Amino acid sequence: MVKHVILWTLKSELSEEEKKQAKAGIKASLEALAGKVPGLLEIKVNTEPLASSNCDVMLDSTLTDEEALKGYAVHPDHVAAANGFVRPYTATRICMDYEV
Repeated sequence: MVKHVILWTLKSELSEEEKKQAKAGIKASLEALAGKVPGLLEIKVNTEPLASSNCDVMLDSTLTDEEALKGYAVHPDHVAAANGFVRPYTATRICMDYEV
């Protein structure tokens, strides 16, 4: 299995209300990929970091293998979620993929 973990910070120019809406959109759009992307076993988005955190949103997903991860990256539903709900609102992205 492969874990795919992403940490994002939201754009600083967003108001608190815009950040709240962006987090909700990111969570809903990415978690909606469950059952749609071949090889995607689990997907969770956390939008409530503790004050000690230095990011705003975390994606924690599990896929069957590295080939499934490659397919996830280009799956049309994932691309639509990323382009419509993630990229317009995020300033930075950190990714770690690893085998479990």
